[in-house]
Amino acid sequence: MADEPTRPSSSPGPEPKPLEGQHDARLLSHEHHEPDFISAVREDLSDWRQWLSRAVVLAFAIAAGLAVVLFTWVSDQAISAFAAMRSWSPWAPLIWTPCCTAALVWVTRRFAPGAAGSGIPQVMAALSTRVPASQRGLFVSLRLSIAKLLLVSGGLLGGLAIGREGPSVQIAAGVMQHAQRWLPRRSALNHDGLLVAGGAAGIAAAFNAPLAGVMFAIEELTRKLEQRSSGLIIAAIVLSGLMAVSVFGNASYFGRLRVDHLTWSHLLPGLLTAIGCGLAGGVFSRLLQRSLLGGDDRFSRWRTRFPVRFAFACGLAIALLGLVSQGATDGSGYEYTRGLVEGHLDLPVLYVTLRIVATWLAVWSGVPGGIFAPSLAIGAGIGSDIAQLTATTEGAAALIAIGMTAFLAAVTQAPVTAFIIVMEMVDGHSMVLSLMAAALLASLVSRWISVPIYHRLAQAQLARLPADTAEPTSPPSRA
Repeated sequence: MADEPTRPSSSPGPEPKPLEGQHDARLLSHEHHEPDFISAVREDLSDWRQWLSRAVVLAFAIAAGLAVVLFTWVSDQAISAFAAMRSWSPWAPLIWTPCCTAALVWVTRRFAPGAAGSGIPQVMAALSTRVPASQRGLFVSLRLSIAKLLLVSGGLLGGLAIGREGPSVQIAAGVMQHAQRWLPRRSALNHDGLLVAGGAAGIAAAFNAPLAGVMFAIEELTRKLEQRSSGLIIAAIVLSGLMAVSVFGNASYFGRLRVDHLTWSHLLPGLLTAIGCGLAGGVFSRLLQRSLLGGDDRFSRWRTRFPVRFAFACGLAIALLGLVSQGATDGSGYEYTRGLVEGHLDLPVLYVTLRIVATWLAVWSGVPGGIFAPSLAIGAGIGSDIAQLTATTEGAAALIAIGMTAFLAAVTQAPVTAFIIVMEMVDGHSMVLSLMAAALLASLVSRWISVPIYHRLAQAQLARLPADTAEPTSPPSRA
């Protein structure tokens, strides 16, 4: 007979080794060690450095939120002043807008070159390991925050098609980073953590959406939050958002979208909207990058050689677009977007095309300003147009929400942030999965056409560093 297989011995032997790996070691280290309440409280309260750090960070979070609130109020006053001027004389912007654009570009290049553009690339550049502490003021500082507030408000006073949400990131980050000098030594929160908290707080306060600020911090500014300081960073972001809530009320940025129950009849129009916004947003993002980074074409050479004259020409073209569209392309497009959200679908002819061109010219001119609000306006217009083309006027609100999400996700290639920003405006949970799918699909289509705009512009910002700046010995941890 064949030998029977050897059975394991039942005799006692050496104990098996504990689970290997860092994760298992952490699990074993916490096994059977419940915290003692009194000791834990005493230890936590005795660490004065930790409580001082928390108090300083939260105080500056309040200051950052209030700075964005002030920026919002000044911007609204500027938009109202320009609207009053247009109602007084529709021809006045033909003189005022180009002169204002040229003056803003001259002031920006002469006194605050770090305030140009959106502001998000500057914060991302300041987070790079290539930037030494002595050079961070090139990208983010309290001085640049003040300049950004005034210059972007000046652009809105000139009727330019720019937004204030991206600039809010740089403004809040400039305020927040000043907490560094008040933090005790060996604080768990470093300069990068303050910049991340400030930049995300800007989004949270601008859109009155703290959750969007948290996701923006993770998706765009950093790929992870350190475990030691993540709770404090999130608390700072939420507290900044609450400043906007306390002043403007617990209302959505563009109002509320009331979406009825979705049916299968919305599937094809929804896909058309998401894919169309993905294509248009990818082309728009590539166009902005190509224009801002320049090239060998005649217009790029003219912009480089005579930036103020080029800005004047862009301002004149924007004024002509405003005259043709009867003011539909003025400013960030907030009023028209809010009207679409509220169900008013009477858009001017070629509204989407004219707004794309007006926003492109405003960004190309070199005036400080963002693209978040204009992108939402364009996406809402695309959704409204497809609703009318497909005769789904009863479900127009759903297509408008999909369009806003998809176009913003395509331009920024930050689908989670775009989805959450619009989700805050939707009154009903039936759109959650649809908005998420639209954001991911549009972002995917956009990546076939263009690279992420903020990452590429952040790399261009690093070119402003002095030539003798040392290169990092290891690859940067952030874009």
